[in-house]
Amino acid sequence: MLGDILLVTQKHKKIAALIVDFSLKLIKKKLTIAIGGESGSGKSEVAHMISKYFKVRGTLAKILHTDDYYLLPPIKRKIWRIKEGVKKIGVFEYDWAKIDNTISKFRENKECIMPCIDLLTDQVDQLYTNFNGIEVLILEGLYSLKANVDIRAFIDLTYHDTKEAQIIRGKEPQTGFRLEVLKREHIVVQSLKPLANIIITKEFDMINLID
Repeated sequence: MLGDILLVTQKHKKIAALIVDFSLKLIKKKLTIAIGGESGSGKSEVAHMISKYFKVRGTLAKILHTDDYYLLPPIKRKIWRIKEGVKKIGVFEYDWAKIDNTISKFRENKECIMPCIDLLTDQVDQLYTNFNGIEVLILEGLYSLKANVDIRAFIDLTYHDTKEAQIIRGKEPQTGFRLEVLKREHIVVQSLKPLANIIITKEFDMINLID
């Protein structure tokens, strides 16, 4: 997302290096990795560092921000949520057909037009990309573990754990409604945890559930 603020720390670098080392052992072409977790848990930072560490190893990795794939743009989505109630918040707010299409374009080494939300204007822009030569696709976002990917890593932090980080990043005002949204997202995101084959602990250590 354009205008997103990253706060990369040593813990993000540590877990990113562990995931890259693990991924390279799989010896798989066109690898897909999902980084899921609650708001402010560090998904964007981990995805960013994974991409950087792959590049150091001579492998190009592109990031797909699944929160760019909401069916409704930010302003309309907020109005819809207020009208319908926070219990309507969930995985069905994503355009999964468009996410699946992007993943398919990646696996087929084809060109693709991806949505890209500009957080400064709340507009949905379009990003042209060519997946030819890109060997890793990293999906990061609240519900990214629902996607058809090879590796699903879940950051096991709640919105309570990351409240300070959310305030610092200032992506959305911490209003009463925003708190209700976070509570609902907490329920939905935690329900996806069983899909994970890698757990990222609060200390940003890695628990491998694949072996």
